[in-house]
Amino acid sequence: MDAQRYAIKGQVLAAEDTRLQEALAAIHDTPERPRCLCIPGGVEMYVARHRQFVVKRMPGTGCLHHPTCSSYEPEGSLSGLGELLGEAVLEPAPGHIELRVDFPWSRMTGRAVPRGELELPAEVTRPRQHMSLRAVTHFLFERAGFNRWAPAMEGRRNQAVLRKYLLEAAGEIVVKRVPLAERLYVPEQFHEGAKLEAARRRREKLSLLWGRDGDNPLALLIGEYKTCEPTSYGHRLWVRHMPDAPLLMASKTWERMQRVFAPILEARDADTCSPCRILLSALIRARREHTYEIDSASLMLASEQWIPVDGVHELPLLQALVVQQRRFVKPLRYDARSASHFPNVLLLDAGPVPVPLHVLSAFVDPKERAIKEKVIAASVPPGWVWRPDESMPAFPSLAPAR
Repeated sequence: MDAQRYAIKGQVLAAEDTRLQEALAAIHDTPERPRCLCIPGGVEMYVARHRQFVVKRMPGTGCLHHPTCSSYEPEGSLSGLGELLGEAVLEPAPGHIELRVDFPWSRMTGRAVPRGELELPAEVTRPRQHMSLRAVTHFLFERAGFNRWAPAMEGRRNQAVLRKYLLEAAGEIVVKRVPLAERLYVPEQFHEGAKLEAARRRREKLSLLWGRDGDNPLALLIGEYKTCEPTSYGHRLWVRHMPDAPLLMASKTWERMQRVFAPILEARDADTCSPCRILLSALIRARREHTYEIDSASLMLASEQWIPVDGVHELPLLQALVVQQRRFVKPLRYDARSASHFPNVLLLDAGPVPVPLHVLSAFVDPKERAIKEKVIAASVPPGWVWRPDESMPAFPSLAPAR
């Protein structure tokens, strides 16, 4: 696509125009809004301020942008995010997001639950949805843009980039009235010459885990899982870029993780030419000073480019798209019961409408396969389908540049 352009107070400025920051500063905190010109007439945006002024999409307008626009976001029904919007994901104002989660931010010790007679409730309310640890991780990755790909991203994703954009995404999110950025730790990219300073900053950040009066705060750590080894007191889990600070885990907790996440842990042994990563999201607490223990954890499989995937069967598809320099979005499952309801990938550069790409693996659960077959059969027009036991069909042709 052409460079992103904005209409601001009667003038049109490209995203890389040196005058853009001055123009955005002039309308920041005013009713005036820039318009993204990815489609005729444009789409209204808003101005946020981080280290500099940034143009961001308005809530609920992502699907109005052209598929090749960096502000494009698929309709909620095309991923697990749709069933959470307005329930577990609230955006009362642009750039201010509240997440309702099903995990705690602290653990209380030394306090028994008082016993007493059951009382009739004053009212009955409809149960509200709450996000799991996996869903929060998916939300962060989507807000940070790691579920999408464009050719310009080749060679530009590493631990430092992951950390930067996850923390930036967390800066707009509140969980249980606590800014998520305060509780989120993503390891700095490891450099031998800077390891002492990085360790000092880590200790400062995680000093928030030191509780008072029986209140033990938790923090969310997101990093690339490396390995787990047994010790005389449980297990020690290692995260890449944290070679000097293992995470401790009870043996029973690790045994359960092995059972629950067996397909993900086995993925690194798969005979495929597509490398993968295993990402850890863990709620951690202080066992002792500067000793970190995992309270609960989730594992997520991702491609070499840090794109979350639902299984090994999706890796060759993503790799082929990257090699052919295509633009795409990976719909994320969040807490949906089945990922088969959604396209495995949405191709963004084949025309004005995203093209769903489906993978029909013979190794998925028969119920999941039946769901996927129904989704494919209902596609109008028919979508692109690949069965991994057959040759991958050609992708829809690249649309002419706008």
